[in-house]
Amino acid sequence: MISEKMRNMVKNSSAIRAMFEEGKKLAAMYGAENVYDFSLGNPNLPAPDAVGRAIVEEVNTRDALTLHGYMSNAGFEDVRQAVADNLNARFGTSYDGSCIVMTVGAAGGLNVFFKAVLDPGDEVVVIAPFFGEYANYVANFDGKLVVVPPNPPTFQPDRKAFSEALSAKTKAVIINTPNNPTGVVYGEETLKALADAMRAAEEKYGNTIYLVSDEPYRELVYGGAKQAYPALFYENTVSGYSFSKSLSLAGERIGYLAVNRGCADFGDLTGALAVATRVLGFVNAPSLIQRAVAKCLDEVVDVGFYEKNGAALKSIMDECGFEYVEPEGAFYLFVKAKGGDDAAFCAAAKKHRLLLVPASGFGCKGWVRIAYCVSPDTIASSRRSFLALAEEYGDKASE
Repeated sequence: MISEKMRNMVKNSSAIRAMFEEGKKLAAMYGAENVYDFSLGNPNLPAPDAVGRAIVEEVNTRDALTLHGYMSNAGFEDVRQAVADNLNARFGTSYDGSCIVMTVGAAGGLNVFFKAVLDPGDEVVVIAPFFGEYANYVANFDGKLVVVPPNPPTFQPDRKAFSEALSAKTKAVIINTPNNPTGVVYGEETLKALADAMRAAEEKYGNTIYLVSDEPYRELVYGGAKQAYPALFYENTVSGYSFSKSLSLAGERIGYLAVNRGCADFGDLTGALAVATRVLGFVNAPSLIQRAVAKCLDEVVDVGFYEKNGAALKSIMDECGFEYVEPEGAFYLFVKAKGGDDAAFCAAAKKHRLLLVPASGFGCKGWVRIAYCVSPDTIASSRRSFLALAEEYGDKASE
């Protein structure tokens, strides 16, 4: 018999993955070209050519035992130093290799962090809407998720509500910018305000509050927006990164945690992160792809592809009369559900072979997420289905 904790997780399994699986069933029934799956943030772009070349070079030139064998739980020392040097050059930080822990993607990194710092009952503050798996990651280690309510229409953090969410039990705060699911970017002023609130709470309660900056979309910013580096504004920051989106390597599961050198309990924390990597069963991040990404730290996919896709999708939403949040980064459009019921709206969309994700799973009822990291043809072909959905809700749109 499975555990009660796992039973609840299975029952409340990710709506994103549920829609993804539903898409495969519909594709088998109607043909993949007739199903418009906007559910999963799975990049449609290929990895930059440099990634393939780096993999081949590593396989052909490095000793196989060295390439495929164990290394320190935190990762290869030269890879970690390369990551640190790259961050320092780009953001003016002061990392060295000891600040970096290579992880099995950003998700693995977050679980490693929470394993390292959470005691049962510790609170982790998150700002809605947020990536729904955060709740599971915190629950894995018996922490308690404290949700700051969403702040439409801008979806910038409500600073007063954020400050009020911090308590003597707060161990960490998670931010995600560019944001999944809204595409909103937190600017420098916002980041400074959040940092001030956390420092005030640390002083008031006498405890350390870590900022966990989840940054898989850091490079995917457009439309004139600029993503400041959160670790510059708050000393107790641990930055989590994944190459899944910036290099289209979602299935390779490679990322890192970067711990500010001035972070509270730096030595204990980085040591705990390395041990957590081992005891959680990851042991270490995959060796070959560690070596490959170390040679591709300045590479990034064509961000313009996502910007064009977003513009095409917004044009359809305008034609349908659907309200949405203007995305500044990532590759999601956050759309207000007609009728106010996101689950019902997604169910209606499915009748038109449109797979959207209800935002209740992101802590924000009444909205849906549309992932536009798909082919341009998928967006163009989906237009008639979106128009039919709009008509079903009484919004007459011309052909």
